Amino acid sequence: MRKKLEGNGLWESSRMMLPEHKSAINGLADAARRRERIQLDEQEWEHVSRAVSESLLRRRQVAIRLYHPAELLTVIGIVDRVDELKRRFMVDGEWFPIGDIEGATLEAE
Repeated sequence: MRKKLEGNGLWESSRMMLPEHKSAINGLADAARRRERIQLDEQEWEHVSRAVSESLLRRRQVAIRLYHPAELLTVIGIVDRVDELKRRFMVDGEWFPIGDIEGATLEAE
């Protein structure tokens, strides 16, 4: 017969987790999944600017990658307007901040 306190017996028989511990574990997992914001250099901003301008002027579809802390976010559509004063752009009637742009590519015609 095996005693309860031998080895890891006491802990093996009690598999209970406190709510505080569970929330701490979930918080650490969320922090590990968070994405860092990408800083574009001057050449990449020029490429983004060219793609957005081409979409705005020639009504071409563009795919714009935006920063989001938890997921990969891509806006696909035609740029309707650019508001440089408020640093935002509009695609399909929805505004997005220019500072969140991580990249842009024109879709094939």
